[in-house]
Amino acid sequence: MRRFSMLDPTRTGRQAEDLENDLRHFVVGQEEAIHQIVNAYQTHLAGLSPAGRPIGNFLFLGPTGCGKTRIVEATAQALLKKPGTVIKIDCGEFQHSHEIAKLIGSPPGYLGHRETRALLSQEILSQHHTEKLKISFVLFDEIEKASDALWNLLLGILDKATLTLGDNRRVDFSSTMVFLTSNLGAAEMTSLVTPRLGFQGPPCDDATSRSKLSGRISSTGIAAARRKFTPEFINRLDKIVVFKSLGDEELRRIVDIELEMVQQRIMTASAGMPFTVDVTDDARQFLLTEGSDIRYGARPLKRAIERLLVQPLSNLMATDQIHRGDRIRVTHGGGTSSLVFFREAEASESWEAAGCVAA
Repeated sequence: MRRFSMLDPTRTGRQAEDLENDLRHFVVGQEEAIHQIVNAYQTHLAGLSPAGRPIGNFLFLGPTGCGKTRIVEATAQALLKKPGTVIKIDCGEFQHSHEIAKLIGSPPGYLGHRETRALLSQEILSQHHTEKLKISFVLFDEIEKASDALWNLLLGILDKATLTLGDNRRVDFSSTMVFLTSNLGAAEMTSLVTPRLGFQGPPCDDATSRSKLSGRISSTGIAAARRKFTPEFINRLDKIVVFKSLGDEELRRIVDIELEMVQQRIMTASAGMPFTVDVTDDARQFLLTEGSDIRYGARPLKRAIERLLVQPLSNLMATDQIHRGDRIRVTHGGGTSSLVFFREAEASESWEAAGCVAA
């Protein structure tokens, strides 16, 4: 008699699990998008991706500042181990059909044919490949702004993983993750989570209410995409993911992530003068208050950190008020519009005693 053991198809391999952990560290509050990217990567690693198609075709919808572009950049950095590896196409630059020549190059016989360099050539697509990983990441940002000519061009990429350049060379997208981002329906989605003047916002004090609200937001975004794009275009997408607006809890986590990144910048780019920054809870709350705007997501928060923390630190460095090995304590007192900086001299003395100051 044969015996069967139950399998667990929800488990992922080590490489996919590492990607998921990296994305959770850098992207906050967008579990569905992380899940879809990890699934596509795991399928690719297993060799089960559909033949003749990109690894994944994703349309990310949602309000500005909710992490649509960030998750693409984080995915590329996590897998290729270096920043700046996403081939980003700003669709606002392709609002007219003749501008497609910048993507595919001019056909032979046209003026400037030899001088035109296609932005989506095979060489550019493969420039960040490594010996261990040959995956490309292409992002079409704000796709709703593009002309019909670009949408038609995308049909071949999304369906057959092939692009024909102006000089008839073929570009292979079968080892590519293709991401499209859009703000379609953003105003309607934001209105669902933003209380209108004189009215109380939607109840979200329990899991059921939050689930219903999330469903309404998702339906709103997808409906906006279906109104804008043709059925042929929509059918070539593997997944449409509607990003959530960021709440206070997500923004607090983003503050922690951004401050960690500021510390990394200090340690690697401070002209041989690394120091440590300790930001108190009061200071973190002040940054959150100054940088919170539900309409614009995390972007105002990043600008607030640059303006209130990074710029003053650069001034302190330029005026020799901070030295190598210092520990800088950053706090905030009530009633002020700026942060307060203290230098802990003991930290510098300990650093010198340990022999960490170059001769």
